[in-house]
Amino acid sequence: MTDPIAHAEADVSDDDFETIGDYHRIAAHHFSAAAKHHLAAAQADDEGDDEAAMRHAHLAYCHQLHGTQYAEVAAMESQDLDESLDASELSDAE
Repeated sequence: MTDPIAHAEADVSDDDFETIGDYHRIAAHHFSAAAKHHLAAAQADDEGDDEAAMRHAHLAYCHQLHGTQYAEVAAMESQDLDESLDASELSDAE
């Protein structure tokens, strides 16, 4: 079985992201996918399908990790923007 996360991100590089919003969107995509896999894991568990429950739980966890990584990049990029704005405000005050 191929890893759908690796497959989905195989064609994605940092060059594909032009704005901080792009990082927020991909983070939201991963968090949404994580939620769907958690629900699928819960359904599989309710049905006694341990293999499917474990597979969906693993995929949910991987999506959560990727979502967190992209959210952190967006936060860091926003912080860099804030710091450059603060620096320009200081130079304007002089």
